[in-house]
Amino acid sequence: MQMWKKILVMFCLLAVMLPAFGCSEEGPMEKAGKKADQAMEDAGDAAKDAGEAAKKLFE
Repeated sequence: MQMWKKILVMFCLLAVMLPAFGCSEEGPMEKAGKKADQAMEDAGDAAKDAGEAAKKLFE
């Protein structure tokens, strides 16, 4: 039974450490995702600005 406890402790330590050291660099898909998020945010801002301009036009 002692061997199972050691294996369990090692597995838990590995599970805790893996996310901390696993992804230190951004991959190409993460960079593309961030660019897509920024593009959508910019498009939303542009749509909001256009809506405000149209509202002022018809006042």
